[in-house]
Amino acid sequence: MTESPEGIPPEDDVVEAEEDAAAAEAARIGGRSGMEGMDEAKRASAEHGGGEAEGFEEAEELLQENASHGDPTADPLADAPAPEAEPDPGVYGEADEIESTETDPDTAG
Repeated sequence: MTESPEGIPPEDDVVEAEEDAAAAEAARIGGRSGMEGMDEAKRASAEHGGGEAEGFEEAEELLQENASHGDPTADPLADAPAPEAEPDPGVYGEADEIESTETDPDTAG
């Protein structure tokens, strides 16, 4: 086995090159956030929503806006769906009575 000028066997050069290539590929997983130039102290928070819990704040603001009736175009009576029709009693009625097929013990004989 011949050694390279640094005293490292050639197989180790290949292994090291492959490790470097794998590390570079792993660093690219997930893409870029577009915030790489940002201050590191603020970057983590900004990349994960700035402390807003999965849109909770936006949903709460929307709920308050809808509950305060600030939008005059909302009309609960006009926006309500049509009432459901009553079920047809002929379709969902009681089962018909069926006469028993048992024999009457008084008449048997």
